[in-house]
Amino acid sequence: MKKIPMRKCTGCGEMKPKRELIRVVKAPDVKDENGNAVESGGVSLDLTGKKSGRGAYVCKSADCFEKARKARRFERSLSCKIPDEVYEQMSAELNSAEGL
Repeated sequence: MKKIPMRKCTGCGEMKPKRELIRVVKAPDVKDENGNAVESGGVSLDLTGKKSGRGAYVCKSADCFEKARKARRFERSLSCKIPDEVYEQMSAELNSAEGL
């Protein structure tokens, strides 16, 4: 029997199979030749689950996404500040993915 990877939704806090959740990923920082961070990595939805970087998981519902956004749980788990424009973009992506 194959083990199903479980992840916790940042919105509702429930443990669910990884496939049922959407990953929010913070891309690695861009560094110069001396190893100093030049540009911080962007935050985006990872619908494929293949992007590199630090990830947080959320249910495929707009309610869970809004809960996590209001409580700043994405910012805490990805340890970075997320601008409102990025949230709006992710929310639009999530809504279009919900329609699939």
